[in-house]
Formats: sequence, structure tokens, C-alpha cells
Amino acid sequence: MARAVAQCDPPVLWCCPQLPPSPRQAMQEVAALVADWPRDRMAVVGSSLGGFYASWVARHTGCRSVMLNPAVFPARDLQNYIGTQTQWHAPSERFYFQAAFIEELRLLASQGSMPSGPELVVMAQGDEVLDWRDMRDRYPAAKHIIIPGGDHALGNFSDHLGAVMAFLGLPEPAG
Repeated sequence: MARAVAQCDPPVLWCCPQLPPSPRQAMQEVAALVADWPRDRMAVVGSSLGGFYASWVARHTGCRSVMLNPAVFPARDLQNYIGTQTQWHAPSERFYFQAAFIEELRLLASQGSMPSGPELVVMAQGDEVLDWRDMRDRYPAAKHIIIPGGDHALGNFSDHLGAVMAFLGLPEPAG
């Protein structure tokens, strides 16, 4: 995604911050980061818990959003991960996921609220971590791309990158 956005002409601002483990703090930081961004031209994309966060940001800003195998019930699903965890992108880095973060996730949940901007959900039926049907049911008004098979990491994401870019109103990446 970063490579595709880097190819855009005119240039597109790409922002992919490393968020803290506290959901409350993470959303405070993101909200401060995008506070002055033009709502009609911004978009958010997130995967897994990042998809949950992207949905939260979109519902508070009205911007376009793309959720990739989004966590739909993270307060429920992350209860078994309280304790020391490793960073997904950097397994040598560790952080402590506190029990208090479960309540923070509950407070951020927006189930039942209508989208305030266009939404696209890309979900793999073969996701070994999350149930794609929960994703489909959570976002009934969204445009859906349902991938037969696949996995949580969306190992075949490049096959769907053009559709994501088109949804965001960005040019399809070259080669």
C-alpha cells in the first residue's frame, strides 16, 4: 500500500504511525494527527485491529475508509492476550497488553452506528484469526470484497490493491 501511494501523482500524504498498545491513547494520537486534515480528501485504511481503528476514525471524521479483515469484536477477542506480547511487524519488540485495554476497546466500539462515509471491507473467508461473517454482518452498508480462501494477513492483497486504490479515488499502481 505504501509503495502504491508513493507512486501517486499528484502526491498523496501517507501516514502510518506506530500506535501505542492503549486503544484510548492510540485514538487520541490519531485524532490529534488528523485534526486539521481536509475531511473530504482524507481516507483511512486499517487491517485487523487497525481496521477497527480505521472504522472509529471514519465514523468520527466522515472520511472514506477501507477495513482489511477488520477486528469486529476486539474487546472479546483480545481478552486472551492480556500480558506480554510481541509486535506483529517486529517480533523482537515486546509490549504489555493490559486488562484495562479491554474496557478501552469496549468504549471505542461503534456497533450499530451508521457509517458517516463510504466504506469498503476486504475479508478473507479463510481468515484463521477472525470470522469473515462477523465482518460482513458488522458492515452491511459497506462495499464488500469477499475473498474465497485467503488468510488473516491477506497474503494475496496485491490482487485487490487496484480495487482498494480505485475505492479511495487514487490511481491504480503501475506494475
